Amino acid sequence: MLSLVRSTYLILVDIFVAVAMLAFVGYAAIDTGPGATVVEPEWVSLLVATVITGPIALRRWMPLPALMASTAGAAFSVVSGVIPLVAFGAPITAVALVLYLVASDTPRRRSTVSLAACVGMLVVVTLGHRLLGSGVEPWWDTLFGIAFSSLELLTAWTLGFATRERRRHAQESASRQAEQAVAEERLRIARELHDIVAHSMTVIAVKAGIGNHVAEQRPSEAHEALRVIEATSRGSLIEMRHLLGVLRSEVDGVEFTPTPGPAGISTLVDRARSAGVTVSVKLDDTDGLSEGIGLSVYRIVQEALTNVVRHAAPTRCGVTLSVRDDKVGIEVVNDGPRVEAGQGGHGVIGMRERVAVYGGTFSAGPRAEGGWRVSAVLPR
Repeated sequence: MLSLVRSTYLILVDIFVAVAMLAFVGYAAIDTGPGATVVEPEWVSLLVATVITGPIALRRWMPLPALMASTAGAAFSVVSGVIPLVAFGAPITAVALVLYLVASDTPRRRSTVSLAACVGMLVVVTLGHRLLGSGVEPWWDTLFGIAFSSLELLTAWTLGFATRERRRHAQESASRQAEQAVAEERLRIARELHDIVAHSMTVIAVKAGIGNHVAEQRPSEAHEALRVIEATSRGSLIEMRHLLGVLRSEVDGVEFTPTPGPAGISTLVDRARSAGVTVSVKLDDTDGLSEGIGLSVYRIVQEALTNVVRHAAPTRCGVTLSVRDDKVGIEVVNDGPRVEAGQGGHGVIGMRERVAVYGGTFSAGPRAEGGWRVSAVLPR
């Protein structure tokens, strides 16, 4: 709808300009001043002026034919004497208005050829009239007229070409931004999938190992391990369906599950406990957190607990979430065996990137007394 309104507006502007130029060129054709060599009926003058200026109203539909018609009309007006050479600037202005749109809407090669043709017409008509006609103006005036009119045509072409280039750059910029948005979305989805799959598969692997180990001696524990595996896998499937649903079109009618947040930390803690980790929790009220911050808090705690289960279980672990007016602090520490600091895998990189998005601070490394500590501060 907006495009239709804009198109109609531009067409009305072209019609208005064409009428204004008709008055301008028509006056130049009707006026019988000292430079006039032919006194034709006024209707002939207006007809020639219409041929010159009418294409302005049609330039958006057929730019090249409009330019050809306007240029031919301008050349005929001078050759026939309908418009004196001293008033040639009027039809040249009409030609320049059409040339502007040719330069802005057609390929550069075509518009360059069109510019050359217009300038060539100007030079041939002006010099031909000067050499073959009865003009007595000084050569300096003739050459100045050619130079000035050529500059007018060149200016119109340059403005049109600049408009075309600006439009092209805007389209390329929009395309690059769209590609960047797609890349960022893919990175976000990859990070989400890593967090979901890594956490769930770690818990499942640990519980499957326990179940296999105690299946014959303690069937009840094996049964409990299978129950945890079932619950964890079901929860992961729900989260993955939610995540993959984002990739589907909205017209498919996908019903999204709520985005994970701090309220889901208790479920993460229960899973870690079922894998043999003794977890103590200290959580502040998180009701005022934004959805983005809440998701990041959940994912950081999820990844940190996953690493504890994977690398340190069975052990003791503490999860602390402190909420202040200006920041949110997350700390996950464990008492597992001491390990050397390294660059970390994709999980640590993902946590660091999540914190960097909000301009926060992140650290992960071994503690002096043993174990590992993950700390993150997110500005609110």
